[in-house]
Amino acid sequence: MPDSGGTPATGRAPAANQAPATGGPADGTDRIARRVRALAVARSARATAAGLPDSPPSPHWRPGEQTLRLLTVATVAAVAALVTGHAWLLAPAAFAAVLLALAAPGRSRPTRLSAESTVRPQRCFEGEPVAVHVTVHHDGRIGPPEPVVTLGPGLTLDALTVTPTGVDLVLHAASWGRRHLGVVDVDVPDARGLTRRTVRTDLGTVDVFPVPDTARLTPIPVRLPERIGEHTTAHEGTGIEVVGVRPHVPGERQRRIHWPSTTRRDAVQINQFAAERAADAVVLLDTLADYIDAATGRRSLDETLRAATGLTRAYLRRHDRIGLVAVGGRLRLLTASTGDRQFYRIVESVLEVRQDRPQRGPLPTLPLAALPGHALVYAFTPLADQRILDVLGQVRERGNPLVVVEIPVGEPAVGPDEETDALALRLWRAEREAMRATLRGRGVPVVRHTPGESLDLALGPLLRRRIVGAAR
Repeated sequence: MPDSGGTPATGRAPAANQAPATGGPADGTDRIARRVRALAVARSARATAAGLPDSPPSPHWRPGEQTLRLLTVATVAAVAALVTGHAWLLAPAAFAAVLLALAAPGRSRPTRLSAESTVRPQRCFEGEPVAVHVTVHHDGRIGPPEPVVTLGPGLTLDALTVTPTGVDLVLHAASWGRRHLGVVDVDVPDARGLTRRTVRTDLGTVDVFPVPDTARLTPIPVRLPERIGEHTTAHEGTGIEVVGVRPHVPGERQRRIHWPSTTRRDAVQINQFAAERAADAVVLLDTLADYIDAATGRRSLDETLRAATGLTRAYLRRHDRIGLVAVGGRLRLLTASTGDRQFYRIVESVLEVRQDRPQRGPLPTLPLAALPGHALVYAFTPLADQRILDVLGQVRERGNPLVVVEIPVGEPAVGPDEETDALALRLWRAEREAMRATLRGRGVPVVRHTPGESLDLALGPLLRRRIVGAAR
């Protein structure tokens, strides 16, 4: 994001070592700008590693580096003259004092100094750039600002540009969530560089939405609500799919006549159409913990929401209703609805799930409003906590058809000579297989979704038959 008064820089690979094409004055200015930019990127990297600051910066002006150097020269020269008795040593002290007096900011130094940030966009998807513009407001003369950017967790600095009036940043978040961008401390010197003051601006938060997994298949249960939709049922209705013919009944529309059958049977035959209904679905998210795959570094919570949003988008494209239930920290509910807005409502309702404290003990009972009658429930879970079986049991007790989508978390890393760890890994595998066997024994289909692959590969086998709920 170049500007008229600065040079663009990247936080990943600063181009500070690139050689200029010519040796003119402009190249010297560019070289200085690249050095300033590289120093700002390096200071920002150290500040981000140290974490967000706890205390605000001082509201007062303080001596700058040039002032400290001149004071050091004057003090050392004066002390040396007193100790040795050589009066000529007072010349450097007097020279430094004169420079300080001539460079004194006087009335040109700002009396009001503040910083303001503008962030666009406020909502984005994972990996999309976020542009931040920091403007320094003042009522006097200042020198080039020196920014220090302290980013929030999960953010990366892509570009940094220092301008005479502020700073331009380009950031991106690698994973979803309600992200705090961090703070920017702008070190503002006066016009002569003798004093400086630091002003801080908070960059606020942005909503980072997950990139949905690819999903187009929408399995449906046996029973559907009496609402017009796009799913073909076994009942006769007013759809567009022909399922057979039958004899004509007085009052039928003539355009529904099936002429080939009428000609063969020498009697008027009418096309018989299948009824088309909409489906109700509920996404149940297991947020009891966030597991990290030791081999790939993927997080189970990230992959869970990406798969769930992919399925949500697939159902909404078919004009079905879909809702949300998230268990683990604070119980989150969103009633089933349809439309594109429902997708963003579902995502926004779980953006802060990372900040929830994991709940200990038994999970709460699901309220009746969370599960509409005969709604198909998709439970996205890594199957790593036994308590999720109690929640799934509540769903089955209410008669809702249920599908468990397992999100693999990866096996723990075990050394070749670690017998104890190898035994623990066998127990870990056995526990997970026991959970799968328990669910299948209750008639609950369990499908496995591999991160990075299309969700349709996991849901494809469910299309062979419609999903049946438990008898009530």
